[in-house]
Amino acid sequence: MKVLLINGSPHNDGCINFAFDQIIEELNQENIETEKIWLGIKPIASCIGCGSCIKNGECFVGDIVNDISKRLDEFDGIIVGSAVHYASATGAITSFLDRLFYSSSSKLTNKVWASVVSCRRGGATSTFDMLNKYPLINNMFIVGSSYWNQIHGNNKLEAKCDLEGIQTMKNIAKNMAYLIKCINKSNVEKPKYDKIIRTNFIDNKL
Repeated sequence: MKVLLINGSPHNDGCINFAFDQIIEELNQENIETEKIWLGIKPIASCIGCGSCIKNGECFVGDIVNDISKRLDEFDGIIVGSAVHYASATGAITSFLDRLFYSSSSKLTNKVWASVVSCRRGGATSTFDMLNKYPLINNMFIVGSSYWNQIHGNNKLEAKCDLEGIQTMKNIAKNMAYLIKCINKSNVEKPKYDKIIRTNFIDNKL
């Protein structure tokens, strides 16, 4: 059992990384393996809706999106973290997730998901909602906590003072470990879905 943590903050060792460390410590105590990656500060191309990934099985832009897509079968859970930029997720994480979900939705289905956000003061809940839009459209299982999955601080030192935020991270880990173990130990078949129906609200006669 393994969880992938994806840091979409521009700071490698900032609040999100600190939050991830709290989660990792708890997951490891639950005998869940973890792997943490940072998207970095180089630009990540946004999805251009070309459909190339549907035809070829991967995005035509050969970068970290394809690297992670090829490894998704290794992971039972995905945790995504983002700093708050103007009450929204960072451009890097949204570009990454747009392309990952568009090109690899079937590989993500039925995995356990958690979103984590950090901010100095405001915009956390709107960013949290934004990140949860991805799994909610892809038959994934979302993990909550004792509070919305957020930690506050302008840097890691300040985040260490957010005791409720730290507790929230630890409870995310406990809940995710519980759900992953339940899924792995269960003999119940995974849901079988009908082919997706796409409805456009436009009169075809026009």
